[in-house]
Amino acid sequence: MNKKQYAVIGHPIGHTMSPFINKRLFELEGIDADYSVFDITPEELTIKYREQLTALDGYNITIPHKQTIIPLIDSLDKKAEIYGSVNTVKNSDGVSKGYTTDPNGFLKALEAYDIPLKHSVVIVGTGGVARVMAFEAAIAGCAITIAVRESDLHDVAALAAELKLKVHGISVDTCKINRLDHFEKSTIDLLINATPVGMYPNSDACPIDDHVISRCAHVFDAVYNPLETTLIKKARANGAKAVGGMSMLVWQAAVSHEIWNGAVFDREDIEKICADSAEELKKTF
Repeated sequence: MNKKQYAVIGHPIGHTMSPFINKRLFELEGIDADYSVFDITPEELTIKYREQLTALDGYNITIPHKQTIIPLIDSLDKKAEIYGSVNTVKNSDGVSKGYTTDPNGFLKALEAYDIPLKHSVVIVGTGGVARVMAFEAAIAGCAITIAVRESDLHDVAALAAELKLKVHGISVDTCKINRLDHFEKSTIDLLINATPVGMYPNSDACPIDDHVISRCAHVFDAVYNPLETTLIKKARANGAKAVGGMSMLVWQAAVSHEIWNGAVFDREDIEKICADSAEELKKTF
């Protein structure tokens, strides 16, 4: 049997944790596979798609190709259609299908730490990660508040409008981050940091004031380096359940393997890969 071939594509790809994480996942599955890194510029995507990507069993996609890959592949999964974004492709019998694993990676990370997605959810940020989390919270029927810097008020208004258009009957408000001190609900059921604030090397930074953190029952921080951010430390010190972005990063990779090979992974196995990935990151910085 020929060794299976997989890859991640992006530009600039730089240092990526994808090979480390995916090779560990293939080992857990007992699958003999190569996982390569392809730095493909936007101008090269169409020709590289024909020359390299169609020959693979599957591949992951990062910036800037998550949207531009869509016209090249044969079909999309339902969630990929909703999000208009693809980060995983499966090739089977000459036919390619695109998926987005970020939403399920987020949901599985919450589930692994017994963090419910319900009631009052505050999301800090308005980029691509914030959009994924806002849509999943909306689909789950949460009352959503999206908090941003003043410079992002236009973008967050557009995101709120898109949510209301695509998920009918939802509750979504927007505000500046410094207005969260005046948040009308006494308890925030889930606070989500979808900004890079607190990422290495600025690990001491925290996106939210202590007063707001003290009112959070649960916290999710999309930052994955360091493994335990200042926000997570403060939340746990207040007795809140908190999980960092490394869990989502590994779980969304695990979902790719579910798509490619029907794999099933235990929470303990994923937690071990998260810890080992954090140690691997330290070697790079």
